[in-house]
Amino acid sequence: MKTQPILYAIPNCDTVKKARAWLAQQDVSYTFHDYKKQGVPEVALNTAMQQLGWERLLNRAGPTWRKLPDETKASVVNAETALAVMRAHSSVIKRPLLEVNGTYEAGFTEARYGELLKPQNY
Repeated sequence: MKTQPILYAIPNCDTVKKARAWLAQQDVSYTFHDYKKQGVPEVALNTAMQQLGWERLLNRAGPTWRKLPDETKASVVNAETALAVMRAHSSVIKRPLLEVNGTYEAGFTEARYGELLKPQNY
């Protein structure tokens, strides 16, 4: 059974705003899951990591990562340590994280969203 897409993110992120605007323009209904208010769903995080890999899911370019202590950054060497940091600091998860029927995409590009959100996919 196909389900409504879920956008995991924080609302004030510029990339998230672009993704939400694109979804609205395409008239795509979705559920917004706010990490700050609702936390990070363990199943979603684990499944996204399995599909995408921890390196792709961990946002090392953002301000949250840059503000982390050097020892915390240095401790991230594999999926287990990356997961621990993502659980503790949800803003280091690449945003937005889109789930379409169990398939995850980190970040936003119109082409990839268009592919995932074809009517036959959801």
